[in-house]
Amino acid sequence: MSTKIPSPPGVGRRRQTAAEEALDANALELFARIAQAGSFAQAARDLGLTRAAISRRIASIESAVGLALFARSTRSLGLTEAGRRLHARARAVRDAAESARLALRHARDQLDGTIRISATAGFGRHVLAPLLARFQALHPAVRYELFFTDRRVDLLREGLDVAFRVTSKPPEAWVAQPVLKFAVHAYQPADRTPLDKPEDLGQVPMLLLGQSEEPFASHWQHDDGRLENVMLQASSWGSDLDGLVALSRHGAGVVLAPDFCVEALPALGDDAPGGPVLINALPGWRLMAGLDTVQALTLPLPAGSETARALVRFVRESLWSR
Repeated sequence: MSTKIPSPPGVGRRRQTAAEEALDANALELFARIAQAGSFAQAARDLGLTRAAISRRIASIESAVGLALFARSTRSLGLTEAGRRLHARARAVRDAAESARLALRHARDQLDGTIRISATAGFGRHVLAPLLARFQALHPAVRYELFFTDRRVDLLREGLDVAFRVTSKPPEAWVAQPVLKFAVHAYQPADRTPLDKPEDLGQVPMLLLGQSEEPFASHWQHDDGRLENVMLQASSWGSDLDGLVALSRHGAGVVLAPDFCVEALPALGDDAPGGPVLINALPGWRLMAGLDTVQALTLPLPAGSETARALVRFVRESLWSR
């Protein structure tokens, strides 16, 4: 005959309410991090989650506790009175969790593993490569498999950990973080006389990415707000921007290119790419290309690589200033 051992006082006599379960340590830390970020979008980038996932988690917490914690508007995210009362306790949980993670991080070895990285060819060669070398010097056990190509790649299908892509509409299922703002200018050899206005481009040989002999409608904006539209005719064209830039360096014409493919970035501490120097042929003017940001795309946790996320943080901190 078995004897039932009684439970200690208070054990097993009461189940947590839905509100108590909703406000566990993970939920409190999430709440504190969103409040700190000031927006669901920024919190999603910081936490490696999608904005939709953040919204669902907060909606679940608010539904369980029966109180609105955030005061939302189209431009800002603030705390309600209930949210402010909860914030102090949630912040303590967040700080304790972060201290624990830091202790473990210092206790373990440096980051390791292989990161499969895709990047547009120009960004990969001129911007990303020196940053990868610095990151690997900090974490010698990290290895890279690189795919520098202008072909659109699929993170899941091709087994990539991070993709650096020029886009204004990153896929919603991926975590996107802007890492570099850029502008597209017209460049020519330094020994040539700068042009006065975009209309003058119609009188010089043009080297155009991805264009054919068909005329190309270009739209330009000056720093003072002036706009000008010009039809351009390519003298040389192709899919290799570095090749077109090299042609321009050797006097073949004016090339339209992102600034990071031609000019030195202060954050990298390097000179501009080798060869004869190119200058902005139209000072004060930039091509309205419709795209001006390089985004880093990673898979949401838990599928995403922590080493890849660390690399993205390193690249963003090196290049991006809010």
